[in-house]
Amino acid sequence: MLVGEQPGDAEDLAGRPFVGAAGKLLDEALSAAGIPRVDAYVTNAVKHFKYKQRGKRRIHDKPTYYQIRACRPWLEAELTIVRPSILVLLGATAAQSLLGSAFRVTQHRGEAMRTPFAAWTFATVHPASVLRAPDEEARREARDAFFADIAAITPYYLQAMAARPAG
Repeated sequence: MLVGEQPGDAEDLAGRPFVGAAGKLLDEALSAAGIPRVDAYVTNAVKHFKYKQRGKRRIHDKPTYYQIRACRPWLEAELTIVRPSILVLLGATAAQSLLGSAFRVTQHRGEAMRTPFAAWTFATVHPASVLRAPDEEARREARDAFFADIAAITPYYLQAMAARPAG
């Protein structure tokens, strides 16, 4: 199960998570790690697109604590139904929505953690943050680090797939 922050403009218009540029980068990282996206349930911690209107463009605006808390019951319901063996939290909002406001992605990114939500939980940056890096070199470094974080999940994914009942 992959959890992002909130829908972006493209996701809001499509009605599906991670279909824009950040989703394309996520798909590339999953593919490089040998993890088919179709094997993952994909959702967001906040269920609505919070934005600021700038001309004709809708610009992402970080959700508030209250919006995150208001959407938590839906995320908990998804976790209960999906019962993921692996949970990947993409970005600080997703991670803090489940692990608490003191959790820092920068201190724990790519680490396998035991949580009440899944046998294995991982946190990493949101792929949109890679795309927002200030220059080409910073984007390359951020992309490489993000891909490494996703690749760290592969052994756990393979173990989970081997444990699945046939059929």
